[in-house]
Amino acid sequence: MSDVAYLEDGPTVLSLYEGFFAGGARILHTAVVRALDATTPQQHSVLSLSDRVQREFTAQRISSDNSYRRLTSAGVPVRALRRTPTGPITASQLKRVAQSVAKADVVLSLKEQPLTVLGKVGTSGTPLITCLHRSDPEHQGAGVQELIDLDRAGLLTAAVCCAESTQRAYHEATGIPLERLPVFPNGVDLHKFRTDADLRASKRAELGVSGEAPVVMIAARFDEMKNIPLFVRAARRFVQEHPDAHLVMCGAGMTADNPAFAALVAEELGAWPALETNLHALGIQSQMAPLYNAADLITLTSAFGEAAPLCLLEGMACGAVPVTTPVGDAPAMVGDIRLVASFDPAEMAETWKAAFAQREEHFERIFRNRQRLSEQRLFDAYARLIKESADSALIPVAV
Repeated sequence: MSDVAYLEDGPTVLSLYEGFFAGGARILHTAVVRALDATTPQQHSVLSLSDRVQREFTAQRISSDNSYRRLTSAGVPVRALRRTPTGPITASQLKRVAQSVAKADVVLSLKEQPLTVLGKVGTSGTPLITCLHRSDPEHQGAGVQELIDLDRAGLLTAAVCCAESTQRAYHEATGIPLERLPVFPNGVDLHKFRTDADLRASKRAELGVSGEAPVVMIAARFDEMKNIPLFVRAARRFVQEHPDAHLVMCGAGMTADNPAFAALVAEELGAWPALETNLHALGIQSQMAPLYNAADLITLTSAFGEAAPLCLLEGMACGAVPVTTPVGDAPAMVGDIRLVASFDPAEMAETWKAAFAQREEHFERIFRNRQRLSEQRLFDAYARLIKESADSALIPVAV
């Protein structure tokens, strides 16, 4: 794009996605793209490096992904290469990526995985911003080395971190200066994720919840990082005291069709009389606010890798009390040490019991500080960084 066109219309911004599949990072980045495309002079588009994904016993095609639908319904152009993330990339596909990058004024890489492909085609002098959403660079594959290489080559403008734990981990792993690892904390849409008494009542009735029976929810994929066995083993202990409790488990692989999930549930909860009616294994869900409203507790049991988990923010915004393991920025997010448990199932279950008993106190504290959960500060921070990056790349016009 010419300097004249940029000055008149605002910068064109290309986001590179490894693929479209359920997950907090894609939900969050999609919200940023939609908001900035609609409310700033910036012109956003997305190029996905794959059009289908097989993860956690779940086949996910781009056309069925909620983030893809949200982008296209908002008029944001989305294109995808016909491949899987692990499949070979052809010379013609690399050429397509290179052409897309060359046309942009700024490139955003959703996490570091797309950098492997970007390293093959170069940046054409386009400012590059990588958006980091984990606190475990050691588990992020070849993309981390590509991040280091691009930085050393002077091609990395910034690597945005969604949490303080992300900034610390990537500074240590890559040597990138802290000033180019800015922290833009995650946030949520407080109009979409809000307390709604009618919604709570109707969803609990749909789930078959009687009276004030506790509803404990986890929103995560069936993956080692998410430590689902901890949730199920804690639940076995919790339902001994609360046999009328309901367990809501949603995310990729959280269905009876997943043999590993089914075996885990049978082993740990098979003796629970209410198993058939009170365990809700829902898989991927497109509408999360009703479930969060129905829940009394939203739980994170992850063992590693988390930075600023979106499920905790969304759940808190809808009135659910959060309980977490001590990973990433999650303890700071929940705001009370009583809501942080170790990786021991007995301790997790006891924390649930206390949190449920004290839920009104926790709800009032969270509600008083609800505005801190807003995504608007995140949008503003990205808008500024993109504009500054585009402005710094403009070549002065000779006179």
